[in-house]
Amino acid sequence: MSVGQRLLIIRSDLLSLIDEYKPDVLAVETLFFCKNARTAMSVAQARGVILEAAECKSVPVKEYTPMQVKLHLTGFGRSDKRVVQDMIARLLELPAIIRPDDASDALALAVCHARMSVIDSVSSA
Repeated sequence: MSVGQRLLIIRSDLLSLIDEYKPDVLAVETLFFCKNARTAMSVAQARGVILEAAECKSVPVKEYTPMQVKLHLTGFGRSDKRVVQDMIARLLELPAIIRPDDASDALALAVCHARMSVIDSVSSA
């Protein structure tokens, strides 16, 4: 499958999910330095498609750095991925950590955004 076909699937699936669930906001991770240029390019391309799909559906996007996510979940911005996964499982009262890692990362972003939204609403009141 070509890169273009993969990006088209991401866009199409995301647009369908937005139509089905009608989110108020989309939380995404900001790009960070990556040692592997090929991986960085793939992530950047997918992220661009996600941002475009959100804009197409007029869904605002909130961006968080990996350090912000870790800080809001564990209290330490440099926590190991496993610590974040364990915290997600505990916070959501799950019997085990979420697999695959991408799903756990998505939940971590959602929890971070929920916590940040509470902080923002309290500080603006």
